[in-house]
Amino acid sequence: MKPISLIQFLIEERRAGRVNAELSLLIEVVARACKRIAVATNKGALGGVLGEAGTGNIQGEAQKKLDVISNEILLEANAWGGQLAACASEEMEDPQPIPDMYPKGHHLLLFDPLDGSSNIDVNISVGTIFSVLRCPDGITEPKAEHFLQKGTTQLAAGYVVYGPATVLVLTFGHGTHEFTLDREVGSFTLSRRAIQIPEETGEFAINMSNQRHWEPPMQRYIGELLAGTDGPRARDFNMRWVASMVADVHRIITRGGVFFYPLDAKIKSKGGKLRLMYEANPMAFIVEQAGGAATTGRERILDLQPTGLHQRVPVFLGSKKEIEVATHYHLVADGAQC
Repeated sequence: MKPISLIQFLIEERRAGRVNAELSLLIEVVARACKRIAVATNKGALGGVLGEAGTGNIQGEAQKKLDVISNEILLEANAWGGQLAACASEEMEDPQPIPDMYPKGHHLLLFDPLDGSSNIDVNISVGTIFSVLRCPDGITEPKAEHFLQKGTTQLAAGYVVYGPATVLVLTFGHGTHEFTLDREVGSFTLSRRAIQIPEETGEFAINMSNQRHWEPPMQRYIGELLAGTDGPRARDFNMRWVASMVADVHRIITRGGVFFYPLDAKIKSKGGKLRLMYEANPMAFIVEQAGGAATTGRERILDLQPTGLHQRVPVFLGSKKEIEVATHYHLVADGAQC
């Protein structure tokens, strides 16, 4: 079968009426920007991109040089194309307006420019996560409040993982699809169409160093997995943890599994660890469109009404049956009728 490029795939989607021309062009621009990030990432120490930038982001986290570089690449690439009304980054406090010198479009772009950047210096896979929303009608200068839309309103979401191969995973709400960067020709090529995550799994991803801080239902659930054949689940489970959400989720997209960043005593006052708008919503959209499930442990992530651009939430996502079990335990502990 003749390879299908990302551009060909987007043309197919337009012809089928699933995306419009402006959204299709926006995805092309994001993909091109991510190819530039891949080049910068692949240079490593030879490109002078490793180490701390000496600055902090709005989250209070120290920025890596590649955080700053990746953020600038995405901002620059998307400023002039005419598809966006504004964009928002995990690295910036406020939305970035499109400069007046450029035409404006009808979409809002949110992104985490380099997820898992703490892994850069040790050469572990990192990635970019993005989400596309429609700009409300009549709004020419979007503010933070205009980005605060439920995850169910996303028009598109995707991530790019920079690993042994550079891979783009994308959804428009009609299935989840994977594209692999062919470095010889410089384009993304469709490598898996309509991905389906197995409903059952024997793998889980969680940071076990936080176990003592978890809520009782999370302790119960993970305890059962660790007990294996000697416990109530009567089968063994394997644990995987990369500490890069993109890498952990890509493994789940590839072969199934579940990913957890639950609420714990250390982060309870913040509401969670991961950002709803930049990480949880796009990943939940991708996973659900691949047949998986995504919750906070108590409610569906995509149904949440955002209250802030940098709002944090707990995240449970992956193979549907295990997410249902873990969520059920939390609801029972809360006294819900299940």
